[in-house]
Amino acid sequence: MKIYNDKSDEQLISLYVDGKNEAFDELLERHKDRLFMYIYHSVKNDDVANDIFQDTFVKAITTIKQGRYVENGHFPAWITRIAHNLIIDYYRQVRAENLQSTDDTDTNILNRKDLADVTVEDTLITTQIHNDVRKLIKALPASQREVLVMRYYRNMSFKEIADTTGVSINTALGRMRYAILNMRRLAEEHNIVLTM
Repeated sequence: MKIYNDKSDEQLISLYVDGKNEAFDELLERHKDRLFMYIYHSVKNDDVANDIFQDTFVKAITTIKQGRYVENGHFPAWITRIAHNLIIDYYRQVRAENLQSTDDTDTNILNRKDLADVTVEDTLITTQIHNDVRKLIKALPASQREVLVMRYYRNMSFKEIADTTGVSINTALGRMRYAILNMRRLAEEHNIVLTM
């Protein structure tokens, strides 16, 4: 593997795409410790961390082999984001498995997660959703981003937005509609989940 030590992550990815499997082995060796520690600190369980770690690299391999890797120069951030999304999926699955039926008379209906304090997992998921929303907003065209920010972050009415931007109310509404559609499309293209 020493022949690949001096290669950048992007060069290793290109070599891997060209059929040099050893190049991906070098990528794995380079990033495995940091990535595993990130996963482990999130889930606090060796078995779960190992499963998510393996799933992360399987997903990375699949994405690269399909020619969908577009994060030039940002491999560590990209692979961490994959892991982060898998961690969120894991906690969603755990939450779904722990739901209780209110038809069960032996269950105390006041013993519900939504009545409990916020957990670390909830905070982690909420932070990721907010970060993803900010990224999606930045990717919008300026006119759509402006209307969205005025409406949701400044709590302005569409009449106030129209007056401020010098367009009709219909144009402001149209820009808002396209902003939301574009955000949904971008979220789907990048496999971003915006719900708890």
